[in-house]
Amino acid sequence: MQNNQTRKPIEVKIATVVAVAIILNEAGIPELELALKEMTAGTPDFFDDEFAIIDIDAISGETLDWSALIALFKSFGLNTVAVRNAREQDHADIRSLGLSIDVVSKIRPESEAPPSHVAAAPQAQHIPAMVIDTPVRAGQRIYARGSDLIITASVNNGAEVIADGSIHIYAPLRGRALAGASGNINARIYALTMEPELVSIAGIYRTFEDGFPQLPAQHPVQIKLIGDSIEVSSLKSAA
Repeated sequence: MQNNQTRKPIEVKIATVVAVAIILNEAGIPELELALKEMTAGTPDFFDDEFAIIDIDAISGETLDWSALIALFKSFGLNTVAVRNAREQDHADIRSLGLSIDVVSKIRPESEAPPSHVAAAPQAQHIPAMVIDTPVRAGQRIYARGSDLIITASVNNGAEVIADGSIHIYAPLRGRALAGASGNINARIYALTMEPELVSIAGIYRTFEDGFPQLPAQHPVQIKLIGDSIEVSSLKSAA
């Protein structure tokens, strides 16, 4: 018989949870529903039960129907877990619905910089890239927090790979790849073969329902952000 005397009734451990940020520029439910329908193009599993943080900075002065908003996102496969940039007077109502208040630290302008006698903060520690040597299968999600992600095997349909830095895949990419997840607009995605369901850099995404762009064969592909658009190009070897 297994001895369970040392097993605790509950344990708490650090877990990596990735959530998409839903930035609202409108408060009306009909307008938001229409925008979601256009975004998902009728694909029922477009978001596939993603956790979501609602950012209302652009409309923080407007009154929101939180219950209707949460129900709307749920109908599109988004599970709201927190609200960002909410007014303090709305915190109680938000928490009453089981949501958390996501606090964002804002960068202080140079004019408000601390006096020179205050010691400078230590430099951020370098985080080595996360390396994955096995195929990433459908339903799996891998997140390289604070670093690049290097994968030497295929990323299959239904899989999702995420990195705060760039993503390097030395095999076919057929699932979803989200680089610059913490807002790094200079992050890129590289793969030997590109057949992705979705790619994203710094929250700007692109899908390929109409097929992937025609590129020269036998060349790796890179994806980067140009302004507000995702650019796909071939990495041709130098002649």
